[in-house]
Amino acid sequence: MLTKDIPAAIARELKVQSAQVGQTIALLDEGNTVPFIARYRKEATGSLEDEQIRHIEERLTYLRNLVKRQEEILTAIDGQGKLTDELRHAIEKAAKLQELEDLYLPYKQKKRTRAQMARERGLEPLANAMLLQAQAKGAPLQEAAKYVDAEKDVPTAEDALAGARDIIAETTMEDAQLRQHMRRRFWNLAVLTTELAKDAPAEQAQVYQMYAEYREPVHTLPSHRILAINRGEKTGCLKVKLELDHEENLRRIAAQVIRRPSIWEADLHAAIEDGYKRLLQPALEREVRAQLTEQAEAQAIKVFGANLRQLLLQAPLAGQTVMGLDPGYRNGCKMAVVDPTGRVLDHGVLQITQSAGAKAAAARTVLASIKKNHVTLLSIGNGTASYETEQFASQLIAENHLTDVHYLITNEAGASVYSASKLAKEELPDYDVVIRGAVSIARRVQDPLAELVKIDPQAIGVGQYQHDVNQKALASTLDATIEAAVNHVGVELNTASGALLSHVAGVSSTIAKNIVAYRNENGRFTSRRQLLKVPRLGPAAFTQCAGFLRIHASQYALDDTPVHPESYALAAEILAALGFDEDALRDKDQLALLAAKRKLMDTKKEAALADKLHAGLPTVHDILDALVSPGRDPRADLPAPLTRQAIVKLSDLKEGTILRGTVRNITDFGAFVDIGLHDDGLIHISELSKKRVKHPLDVVAVGDIVNVMVISIDEKRNRIGLSLKRVPKAGV
Repeated sequence: MLTKDIPAAIARELKVQSAQVGQTIALLDEGNTVPFIARYRKEATGSLEDEQIRHIEERLTYLRNLVKRQEEILTAIDGQGKLTDELRHAIEKAAKLQELEDLYLPYKQKKRTRAQMARERGLEPLANAMLLQAQAKGAPLQEAAKYVDAEKDVPTAEDALAGARDIIAETTMEDAQLRQHMRRRFWNLAVLTTELAKDAPAEQAQVYQMYAEYREPVHTLPSHRILAINRGEKTGCLKVKLELDHEENLRRIAAQVIRRPSIWEADLHAAIEDGYKRLLQPALEREVRAQLTEQAEAQAIKVFGANLRQLLLQAPLAGQTVMGLDPGYRNGCKMAVVDPTGRVLDHGVLQITQSAGAKAAAARTVLASIKKNHVTLLSIGNGTASYETEQFASQLIAENHLTDVHYLITNEAGASVYSASKLAKEELPDYDVVIRGAVSIARRVQDPLAELVKIDPQAIGVGQYQHDVNQKALASTLDATIEAAVNHVGVELNTASGALLSHVAGVSSTIAKNIVAYRNENGRFTSRRQLLKVPRLGPAAFTQCAGFLRIHASQYALDDTPVHPESYALAAEILAALGFDEDALRDKDQLALLAAKRKLMDTKKEAALADKLHAGLPTVHDILDALVSPGRDPRADLPAPLTRQAIVKLSDLKEGTILRGTVRNITDFGAFVDIGLHDDGLIHISELSKKRVKHPLDVVAVGDIVNVMVISIDEKRNRIGLSLKRVPKAGV
C-alpha cells in the first residue's frame, strides 16, 4: 500500500466517498479535534459522524504504520540482495501487518536457530536438493556423505541429513502462503478446551465450574467467555488447550512440499513433522490465543465505552436539593446535603445500623435536615449497607408523610476514589474525605456528566473484565467517550469545574485550570471572546473549543447556543431572512414564533436559504436548529431517573411479578437491572426480545427505565432472573 492509497482504502471500509476521507485526514493533520470536525466542518467531511471520524483517525495511524513498516522491510530485504520484483509486489500489496510479517519472516534476522547453524555448516545445498526432490543415484545417506566435513562440525552423513532437515523445517514453515492457509484452518477448525487444574483452590475452582470440562470452536467463542477463561488460566484454576486435526494439517503441508517420488521422501516427511510441531503449531496457537484475547478486549472496551456514554448522558435531575447518603456499618452512614448548584448545605454521620436509639436519633437528624434545607430527593449509594439505608429512608418517608420526598439508589462506584483525590481536596477543602463521597453521590444525580468526569472512568463500574483488558486501549477509548459526551452536551463556562472543562475540544488540563483561575480572579465570563484573554488559550484553541462552551445570560445571545463564533454573522443573516434579530433569542414570544417558522422549513427551503446566503446546507441546518432552543440541554429529552418511596423486598417477589427498574450495566450476555433490591437482576440476552438479538446494546441502554418480569429467584445466591420479552404489551 502506498500513502496515496490510504484515503481510498478507508473509504471502502466506511462505504463513503474517498474525497470525504481525504478532507477529514487533512483536517486531522492540521490539528483539528474530532468533535470540532464532526460539528463544524460538515461541508468538508460530507457530514461524517464523530464515530466515523474516529475510525478514520485510528485506521490512518494503522495504515501509516503499515506503509512505514513496508518501507523498512523492503530496505532490509534489498540490503540482503534478495528483493525480487515478485516479492516487492507482494509486500506493497499487503493490507495487514500480519501479512507483511509473514512475507518478511524468512528474511528476518533471528537468534541462532538450528536451521541457521546448519547453514553455517554448509548444509543449505543439501537441503535445497532435497526440496527440489532431484533424482539422485545413491541412497540419502550416500548423497549426504558428500557434505561430511569434520572442520565444519559435520562428522557423519546422519548429522548432515539432520542439519538439512532443520533447514527444510524452518524454510517450509516460514512460507507465507502456507502460514496463511494453516492460520485459516486454526481459526475455522480449532476447538478450545478447558479443564480445572488439579491444584486449584476449592473456592476459586467453584467460580470456574462451568469450565471444568468445556469445549467450544474457536470461531464461536464470545468475548466475555474468552476473558473469563483467560482469567481462570492466569489464576492457575484452568488448563487451556487448542485441539485440531494436526495429522490432516501435516498431510496438507506434505502435499504442497512433496511433489514427486524421490529418495528424500521419508526425510521430507520427518522435516515437515518436526517443523510443524516445533515451529508452526506453537506459533499459530500463540497467535490464535493472542488474537482471541485482542478481539475480546476490543469488544469489552467497546461495550464499556457504550455503557459509559449512556451513563454520562443520563438526564440530570436539575433543580433538586439532594441529600447524599453513603451507607456503611461500622463507620456509619455519611450524609451530605447539596443545593441545586451543588453547594454543600449540611453534612454529618448517621448510625442507622446500630442500636434502636441511635437509629431513632439518625431519623430525627435526617428529618430536621430535610425540612430545614427543603430536600426533595435522597440519593443512596449502592454499596455496603445500602439495603438497610434504603429501609431507613423508606420508613422515614412513610412515617412522616413526606409526599414530596423520593429516593433513588445511585451507583456509587468511584465515589471513594474521587473523595481521596487531589481534585476533591481542591473542590471541598473544608470537608473530611468520608463526607466528600456523600457529596459526590448527591451531585451525580443532579448532573451525572459534570460529576462523573471527575472520576477515573475505569472506576465507574459499567463494564466487564475492565481490569483484564489492555489498559492503554481502554483509557484511550474511555477518554474519547467522555470527550464525545461532554462536547455533545456542551459546557456552561461560568460554572464548569476544571475537570469538566478539560474534556472540551481543544482545552488541555492546563488551559482548563487557567480558565477557572481567570474566572475566579475576574468574575464570570460575559462573552466567548473573553476566552482569548485566558493565558495559553490562543486563536487555535479558541477555534476548537468556543462552540462547545455556553454562557447563560451573555451579552451576546448566540453565546448560549451551539453556534460557533465564526458563524455569528451567518446566524444574524439567517435570523434577518426569517424576520428576526438576535434579541428574539431572549424573548419568549419571539422565540416561539421563530420555532414555528423553523418547523415549517423543509429541506428544500433550507437549501434555498443556504443558496441565497452562499452558505453550506449542513451549517445552515444546524444553525436553524440551534437558534430555536438557546440554552437547551440535549439530555432534557431523555426520561428522568426512576425514584421510589417504598422498598421492594425479596420475600415480596414471586415468578411472574412485573417490576419497574433501571438498567445499570450491560455486558455481552445480558443487562443488569436495578429493581429496588440490594442486588441487580439479570435479563439474559435470550430474554430481551422475541426476535434474535445480536447484542444487548441493540435493545437497551444504561439508564433506560424498563418494565420486567421476574422469571427466577435464587435466594441462596441472591440472583434474580428477569425477562423483558415476557412482559405483556399492556405493561410496557
